Amino acid sequence: MDAIERLTSLFEKFPGIGPRQAQRFVQFLLRASPSLRRELIDSTRSLGTNVRQCPECMRYHSAKTKVCSICSDTQRDTQHLAIVASNADLTALEKSGTYKGSYFVLGGTISLASEKTNGLRIKQLLDSLPSRTKNGLKEVILAFPANPEGDATAVRLREEISPFKLTVTSLGRGLSTGSELEYADAETLKSALESRR
Repeated sequence: MDAIERLTSLFEKFPGIGPRQAQRFVQFLLRASPSLRRELIDSTRSLGTNVRQCPECMRYHSAKTKVCSICSDTQRDTQHLAIVASNADLTALEKSGTYKGSYFVLGGTISLASEKTNGLRIKQLLDSLPSRTKNGLKEVILAFPANPEGDATAVRLREEISPFKLTVTSLGRGLSTGSELEYADAETLKSALESRR
């Protein structure tokens, strides 16, 4: 396999990227300046050395400290914990400017095809709840995509969290069914947060 085919097949492994888009990426890089290609290589390489996972919320960050800037912010509301599927969902909620609580990145949603929870951080979440409760946690907000996988994940987590005697809410349906959190605008996210139940 030559270099072009190899890079194209790597791009095809990205979520939502098909063969045509992968080929466009490669063609773009072939026409791009050597400095842009070098920057891409260096940025990709630095993912392995400069990015770490926060032990509190499980999101990836590039701060020099072990705990991310959100979890180390003493001004955050510790009474609310939003459980999100991905870093992109966390970023979308943060950009909305309407949520000031804590987060936990679950690492995805339950696949309806297999109903497996491989790769999901359910155990880490449940292990963190006693100390979060001691620090004032009162409400867990299940902030998953408005699709069947998000709904199935929310049902499972409601069951798992119920012994902790916390209020468990889900985002309201300001989000249209099937929509991804990371693509929602700030007003839609604000509405979904305010109408949670």
